[in-house]
Amino acid sequence: MISKPDKNKTRQRRHARVRGKISGTSERPRLNVFRSNKNIYAQLIDDVAGVTLASASTLDKDIKDPENKTDAAAQVGALIAKRAVADGHKVVVFDRGGYLYHGRVAALAEAARENGLEF
Repeated sequence: MISKPDKNKTRQRRHARVRGKISGTSERPRLNVFRSNKNIYAQLIDDVAGVTLASASTLDKDIKDPENKTDAAAQVGALIAKRAVADGHKVVVFDRGGYLYHGRVAALAEAARENGLEF
C-alpha cells in the first residue's frame, strides 16, 4: 500500500532547514509567514530577544473584504510593511516558512516590498 507523505511535516522540515541559516535581530528582524487553508499570518520577529515586534493577518480588522486569498495575502503584506516602517524597521530578512515562493506567499512579499520593506 502506498502512503502519501504528510505535506505539513515536509514543510516543517524545509522550514527547519531554512531557520538554521537565517535569524532575526533587532536591527534586521525576520519576516515570518504562516499560511493556513483560510488565513495567512505575518510576523516581524527578533530571534535574539525572542519577541514579536509586529504582526498582521487576514483576521485583522484593517483587512478589507478581499476578492480571493491572494488579494488577502497582498493586503496582509501591505499592512505588515506599514506597521514595520512605523516602528522603524525598514530592512528585514524574509522567512517563507518552508512554503514555495509562489502564490499567496509571493503576493505577501511583493506587497511588503512595495510598501517600504527591503529584503
